[in-house]
Amino acid sequence: MHVQDSLRSVLRAPFTRRAWAEAVYCLIGFPLGVVGGALLAVVLALGAGFGVSLVLAVVGALLLIGGLRLARGLGGVHRALAGALLGVRTPTPPAFRPSGGVVGRVDARLRDSVGWRAAGYVLAKLPVGALGAYAVLWWVTGLVNLTAPLRWAVFGQQPGPGDPDGMPLLTPIPFGSPDVDTFAGTWFAVLVGGVTLLCAPWVTRLVVAGDRWLIGALLGPGRLADRVRDLEETRALAVDDSVALLRRVERDLHDGAQVRLVAVAMGLDMIKEGLVDGQPLDVGRIRQLVDGAHRNATEALTELRDLARGIHPPALDDGLPNALTTLTARSTVPVRLSADVPVRPTPAIETIAYFCAAELLTNVIKHSGARQAAIGVTQRDGLLRLQVTDDGRGGAEMGAGSGLTGLAQRVRTVDGRIGIHSPEGGPTTVTVQLPLRA
Repeated sequence: MHVQDSLRSVLRAPFTRRAWAEAVYCLIGFPLGVVGGALLAVVLALGAGFGVSLVLAVVGALLLIGGLRLARGLGGVHRALAGALLGVRTPTPPAFRPSGGVVGRVDARLRDSVGWRAAGYVLAKLPVGALGAYAVLWWVTGLVNLTAPLRWAVFGQQPGPGDPDGMPLLTPIPFGSPDVDTFAGTWFAVLVGGVTLLCAPWVTRLVVAGDRWLIGALLGPGRLADRVRDLEETRALAVDDSVALLRRVERDLHDGAQVRLVAVAMGLDMIKEGLVDGQPLDVGRIRQLVDGAHRNATEALTELRDLARGIHPPALDDGLPNALTTLTARSTVPVRLSADVPVRPTPAIETIAYFCAAELLTNVIKHSGARQAAIGVTQRDGLLRLQVTDDGRGGAEMGAGSGLTGLAQRVRTVDGRIGIHSPEGGPTTVTVQLPLRA
């Protein structure tokens, strides 16, 4: 089955939108990379050359500053091109805002890390763009060879006095290209063209993968800025989650246990009034009031217990594996549990892992139509790995009303990650990775 899927993927690759978009990206990126990289290299080289001279140091500094501004602009063009054709959404680095006097401004511009990283990308785009052009050559030679019989029939490219070698067979390999000297040989050219065309998307994808990495590493805000922004977002999510939890606790106490306890107090007041000295004792009425107070007190205790369990499940006191055993035992879908947690995580991590498992198991029961599920918990490389799998209908994704977005936000608050693999028809596998300590 896997072999058939792989073969089908290879045969369909040249006809996918992604393959053509990557080919167009390489085609446009080649002249853009060559012109931009060559121009920037000249400007930076002149700036560095003038900078070593005491007389022309100011000119050199101005050229370097101009080169960095040019690099920022070209970086923006490459970001936009990658976003339009590859779907690579790279955050725009913050605008440069120098402060201080003239010397301070010049110094700040010369130390513009975003500009230097953009310059690194533009210069690296020179060889990468050339590789992209070579990847496009695979498409061109493949398509041209497919037309070999037609070209032979129209132009009559058989060997003759003026063309003893016949029709050239085009290949992306820069040496050893054979010639076709018969019409039957043109069908061999068609075969070579088909094979070349099947390989072309993968050559293009390899080049684009390297370009994607360069874009992420050099054209974004930088790792420190990404980390600061991520910490700001996760801090806001943690605060919002805490506020939402407090509001839920307040609402549940107000609408549940508080109402029950008020009813208990009122019942006790009525019992007290019925036990006044000198008045006849209505035993039936008193018993009814006692039963009502007992029932309300019992229900209040149940609601308080459920509320406490929603904040911190008591089963977690004995560790995550025991808590998951209790959770799976209550599931209406058969669940196979395997847990190997030799080092116990911190309570916060255990709580997040437990609630992730509970939410994912709820999704399996409500939305997947699965007949069975599996939960696996392991530790590897200092990470706690929770994996929930089901044999349902698949199609689960973020933002589809399945609660996965909320899980992703909760996991991010402790630098965790969540991954979803859920093709149509299933199976669905959701993997949550958490650090052992929050």
